[in-house]
Amino acid sequence: MSDHAAVYLDHNATTPIAREVADAMWPYLTQHFGNPSSASPQGRTARAAVDRAREQVAAVIGAHPDEVVFTSGGTESNNLAIRGSAAVAATHVAVTSAIEHPATAEPLAHLAAQHGWVVQELPVDVECRVRSDEIPSGPVGLGTLILAHNETGALQPMAEFAERIHAAGGVVHADAAQSIGKVPVAVDDLGVDLLSIAGHKLYGPKGVGALYVRRGTPLAPVIRGGGQEGGIRPGTEDVASIVGLGTAADLAAQLLPTEAVRQSALRDLLWDRLGAAVPGLVRVSPVERCLPNTLMVAVPGQVGAQLLESMSGLSASTGSACHAGTHTPSAALLAMGIDHDVALGALRLSLGRSTTRDEIEHAASRIIEAIRGDDAPTG
Repeated sequence: MSDHAAVYLDHNATTPIAREVADAMWPYLTQHFGNPSSASPQGRTARAAVDRAREQVAAVIGAHPDEVVFTSGGTESNNLAIRGSAAVAATHVAVTSAIEHPATAEPLAHLAAQHGWVVQELPVDVECRVRSDEIPSGPVGLGTLILAHNETGALQPMAEFAERIHAAGGVVHADAAQSIGKVPVAVDDLGVDLLSIAGHKLYGPKGVGALYVRRGTPLAPVIRGGGQEGGIRPGTEDVASIVGLGTAADLAAQLLPTEAVRQSALRDLLWDRLGAAVPGLVRVSPVERCLPNTLMVAVPGQVGAQLLESMSGLSASTGSACHAGTHTPSAALLAMGIDHDVALGALRLSLGRSTTRDEIEHAASRIIEAIRGDDAPTG
């Protein structure tokens, strides 16, 4: 490929809308404009489309269609799960991990600050996996855990976590935004009561998501209004985006077996190239039980954000944030026990359906050049 061709290795941040998804959405952005709560012919057409999408989303996680509630995305789904459960919980104790996404951590912080909840954060091991055996004794109202870590790709022991939380009397929520379409997700195998989905993480549109709510799980609405979505999430449904999410879920189920194998092979090739060329490079992502598309590495003594800035034509993410010129390493990496100076040099490289071997070879060369601080061709 051309030295100037762009390589997108930031699929954990967002994915492009699949062509099949865009095609499915188009009629509902144009001629099928009805309100799905209306009894008009246009409304019935819209309602049928929403019902079909609900079936598609349910199928990809092994749920019943009536257990799927459409939302505006993963953040709203997490808020609805956490705050909606908290509103009806008898025990004001929540158990989570030290590596949660802000869409989980912030609602929990709100419960602690405004409603007196006790939030217990479980530590993680060196592979970024939560220590479920450290769940404290005593009653629990809610347990919430990210299913696959968004930075490292580490898959969490959700079934064990769920069993322990249930034994303590709590409701269990999984943030599965990074998992759907990358690894098999079955709500019964996981043992969860609530599970969040984000459309733009699985080649669907932004601004739409879903929350799985197991039958019989008590949940209060966070938004007040009409009776849409079983009264749990009021507001006129975004039919086109919901159709897109349903199509994306259906497509994900079809492609998962082949894409997981293909992307994991390319990810391993990328690690082989980088690891062989960069002495001391740290592989942050675990080798086993990890998202097949995700590779996080860390370059000791360097700053990931500065490395990215020097790589023209490569899109990726870092494990650090920059505020007022000061770089702060990822809290998750520090929780894993990674040294501050190593964590600052983290790069998250996340592959997707369009990623090719040529792109991986090119990306490896660009990353190696940036680390070495030269523009000489490598590998």
